[in-house]
Formats: sequence, structure tokens, C-alpha cells
Amino acid sequence: MRFASLGSGSQGNALVVEAGATRVLLDCGFAVKEAVARLARVGFAVEDLAGIIVTHEHGDHADGVFPLARRFGIPVWLTHGTLAALREMETGSDADCRVNFLRSGEDCAIGDVLVQPYTVPHDAREPVQYVLTDGARRLGVLTDAGCSTAHIETSLSGCDALVLECNHDLDMLMNGEYPSSLKARVAGRLGHLDNRTSATLLAALDRSRLKHVIAAHLSQKNNTPDLARGALAAALDCAQEWVAVATQDEGFGWREL
Repeated sequence: MRFASLGSGSQGNALVVEAGATRVLLDCGFAVKEAVARLARVGFAVEDLAGIIVTHEHGDHADGVFPLARRFGIPVWLTHGTLAALREMETGSDADCRVNFLRSGEDCAIGDVLVQPYTVPHDAREPVQYVLTDGARRLGVLTDAGCSTAHIETSLSGCDALVLECNHDLDMLMNGEYPSSLKARVAGRLGHLDNRTSATLLAALDRSRLKHVIAAHLSQKNNTPDLARGALAAALDCAQEWVAVATQDEGFGWREL
């Protein structure tokens, strides 16, 4: 099992996961041409994908989902609430797409990948995040949540790898240029995880199997890679260099499990 990011941040997100003969894309916030190019960069053709899994309807995660699925005949998995929200948006038409529904707490097999959705607090219609497994190894993903919960901690404990949101440094956000309303939204319980909260969440998990930790969804205005790395490294009691960072332009390269 292995995974790589095509890009992570407010301008677009996508993560590709391979287990056995199956390759799936988690979210697609990029236009079709850009998504195809980024897949090629990690050695995949878009025709290799067995499906696209969607976390929620926000554009940086979902704008490219149906255009890509429609162009290449790729099935899509998402919650009922996410589909309803996408249908209300200009980029959300699922016409001529093969749509499959997911529910939090109900496992779904896509070829050799077992998808385990779990509910998160975020300002979307029916948001979920995912643990993906081949039956032996587990990749936990959490990229959009306003706070941690006991359910999140249970879902992410015992993973072999984590892609964990470190959206902002709280001091940078509060002292930055965002208007007060946006600061309140980002820092709120339905917004995004800051470095300190992500570190606290990480410290609460069963980390006995962890081989990879990647800080993701960093704000380009309200965070730095060093601050994110430092927070997570402190929780892990490891060198900062051991913690990887997913970037907007490059994502990150293949990680093997």
C-alpha cells in the first residue's frame, strides 16, 4: 500500500492511494487538465483510477470531481449531503456520472481498498474524512475539521500513516489580515485545525504503528512549514525532519506502508 499527494491547500487538494491492483483518488480540487498533469507527475494515468472518494463539497476539494469523473468514466463515492450540496453549485453536476453513496461508520470496498468514512465537525453539509486500508495497513486522513472529537481520535488511532491538517498558527491568524468574520470561521469549531490542536490530537492517539506523519492543508498566509513541523514533532518527541509537509504546488511524493 502506498499514497501520495497531488497538492494540499486552499487552492486545491487531491490524494492518491494504491493498494494491490486498485488506485483511488481522495478529493479533486483541481481542473481536469491540472489533475491529469499532477497524476502523471506521480506516474499515474487518470484511466488507472478505480474511483474518486469525496470528503465534502468545498471547491478546493470537490471542484474537479464530477468534471474528471464525467470525462473519464470514473465512479464517485460521497455522502448524500455532499451530493445535495454539490448539485446546488455550478461545478456540481453529476449528470452522466456513476455515483455511489457512503455513510459514516459503514465500510465500503473499492477493489483492494477498504474505505472507512468517519464524521468530522466542519462547515459543510455532511462532511466525512477517511481511513483507507488494505486489511493490514491503515492510512488515516484528516484535512478539514474545526476541532478534535473522541470519535476522530478513535478513528485515527492505530494507523500506520497520518495525513493531518495543520491549517494555521493561531497567533498568525489572529494577528493577520483576514477580516474578523473569516478569522472566527477558520478558528471556530466548524473551521480548520490549528497547529496546536493538531498536535494535541496526535498526542492522544495510539501511535504505536506510525511510520509516516504528514502535515497538510497549510494556510499560505497564516502558517509556515516549520511551525507545523515543530508542533507535530513536539507531540511525537521526534526530530522535526521526520515530519513531512504537503505543499500546494507539489503535494508530497510516494510513501510506502
